[in-house]
Amino acid sequence: MALSNTSESGIVTSRELRKAGVTARYAAKLCGPGGPWRRLMPGVILLRDSAPTRLQLLQAAVARFGPDVVVTGADALRARGVDCPVTREVHLLVPDYRRVPAEPGMLPRRTTRMPPPTSIDGVPFAPPARAALDLARLELDPTRIDELISLPLYWGLCTLEELSEELDSGNRRGSAAVRAALRRIDPEETYAHGLAKKLLSGCPLPSPSWNTTICDRRGRPIGTADAWWDDIGMAWQFRAPKQGAANFHPLALTATGTVLVRCTIDQLKKVPMEVAAELVRAFAEAARTPRPKVRTIGRIDAA
Repeated sequence: MALSNTSESGIVTSRELRKAGVTARYAAKLCGPGGPWRRLMPGVILLRDSAPTRLQLLQAAVARFGPDVVVTGADALRARGVDCPVTREVHLLVPDYRRVPAEPGMLPRRTTRMPPPTSIDGVPFAPPARAALDLARLELDPTRIDELISLPLYWGLCTLEELSEELDSGNRRGSAAVRAALRRIDPEETYAHGLAKKLLSGCPLPSPSWNTTICDRRGRPIGTADAWWDDIGMAWQFRAPKQGAANFHPLALTATGTVLVRCTIDQLKKVPMEVAAELVRAFAEAARTPRPKVRTIGRIDAA
């Protein structure tokens, strides 16, 4: 039996099996109790008797609904490295002219605005802005909506303008909560973090903690770090202090032996390679010196 079109994941359609000479009756037997295969959906089979991985489930969804569907929502964000929880159902965009069969575990949505997909591991994914907005539209909790639409900005995948344009281009029905959340976003803070995260993805440095308050040995705050490498005591600051927030002098940090790298958001945008080179140099310097006697408090988001 030759299945030339079968992906490495083992997902195959009944049509491909028939072309390979496997009858429907024999396939049903192999998918039966004690058989080596598993039927995932009508017309879609996994060539092993085990629970499918999430990727296999996505590939099965595309095989079931056709190559013109696009996976959106959490799966499209996760495919680009975003750390967000997987949803119970696979969220699919389907052309408006298509009839959509009901399928457990699938959430197909017909649309007249099919986005240009990006293929990753054989699965067509929606652009980050569309994926985040589609995901946010499923939520009712305003706090959760705020978090979801910030994700592509936080991870440096799109701009606030691109999010706004995508929202304005779509159906306004049911979008009031998402629009309100979009107005609440602090574009400078969220986008700056996204730029920084994107920059670090190309650096030979370990992942830092984010938004950390640094204290002396007695626990008194002496500074903040937008990114912090705790093992070696290195801080990176790239955002301007907020109005009304405590403005710590950089000398308070450097006096403890903390290696501090400072840059502007404009530098993150225009000369990221230069900033990255400075971070690598500073990291090597910090690794050669004793760790400063400082502590950290506040929000520490390992990324």
